[in-house]
Amino acid sequence: MRVLDFDNTIYDGESTLDFYLFSLRYNFWTIRFIIPVIYHLIRYQLSRSTRDDLERAINRYSHSYLASFDDIPAMVRAFWDSHMHKIKSWYSPRPDDIIITASFNYTMDEFAKRYGITHCIYSTIDYETFDLIHLNFGDNKVKAFKEAYGDDVVPDEFYTDNLVDLPMMRYAKHAFLIKGNTVVPYKFDEGK
Repeated sequence: MRVLDFDNTIYDGESTLDFYLFSLRYNFWTIRFIIPVIYHLIRYQLSRSTRDDLERAINRYSHSYLASFDDIPAMVRAFWDSHMHKIKSWYSPRPDDIIITASFNYTMDEFAKRYGITHCIYSTIDYETFDLIHLNFGDNKVKAFKEAYGDDVVPDEFYTDNLVDLPMMRYAKHAFLIKGNTVVPYKFDEGK
């Protein structure tokens, strides 16, 4: 079984940011959400807030942001129509692939449908209430994987672009770092 991160691993860039920028053409006034979200992300990355703080901030803005659009599914389809070229050439889907990402179900469901991927673990927003249900970020990817597949299932391979996924890299039998379109086996230092 192959487990893969999505942003900057399979997708060339940050799909959530690209989707946000794309959505401005549907409602430019949603630009007001970018500063508070970036502020909270930076605080989290600098360890000045917790993941719970980040989740509360995302939940605070997700409803207002998503409620700003008349037809989200049509907007998501249009986004992927114009962004499928950003799927990296190294990636070729396999039937047992599992994508595990912090990106949201709103965009990932459409991508998975287009690529025939049936196993995804991602951040989840309720389609009706627009409330954040789960933020699949950082070290909670291992927890989410175990909840979905059980404690006894260990990925054969895990692919990512970033050492923030080190817990998932350590959990898998083999880990790979993606640099552009280059796949490099990751070797752990002894004693770590």
